[in-house]
Amino acid sequence: MNNKHSATIALLAFLSLVPLTVSADSGFILGGSVGAATLDENFDGFGIDSDSTAFRLTAGWQFSDLFAFEGGYHSFGTFDETLDIGGLPSDVSVQADGFTLGATVGIPLGGNFSLFGRAGAFFWDGDAKVNEITLARPEEDNLYYGAGGDLMVSEQLSIVGDWTRYELDNIESDVISIGIRIRF
Repeated sequence: MNNKHSATIALLAFLSLVPLTVSADSGFILGGSVGAATLDENFDGFGIDSDSTAFRLTAGWQFSDLFAFEGGYHSFGTFDETLDIGGLPSDVSVQADGFTLGATVGIPLGGNFSLFGRAGAFFWDGDAKVNEITLARPEEDNLYYGAGGDLMVSEQLSIVGDWTRYELDNIESDVISIGIRIRF
């Protein structure tokens, strides 16, 4: 089974476990975050160990304190590296961005703080270049998963910090970010 089918089946299985009840704490949510993405991979002999600035925008529905469904856009920024290729210094860059569809499950810890886990599918495309010449343009859908904390500063506004791992075909990129979530 290929990654497209695996990601779709995993997302559908996960969502089938969601209770369909809506509580008084339900409502529309918007969020955004910025953070650092890391990439440490070997691409056909080209080793890239780089960081970039990533950002994410999300929108969804908070069903209760325990569960939310969200979709969004995620950009990894550009991973840049200068490599020795055939004795010549060469600029290598890798970019990826795309759309997410997933869910978060929260665990309120009392007061205004909760922990959460997230998982879903990431529908992305990328661009790999050497000296501004495009060598590859992958397009896939893969899984993402992560965990974080949510600190409510008011009934509508939360500060969110999290770690998320994106599975990009057979490459992994970790993103650590901080952002806000607005509840309507």
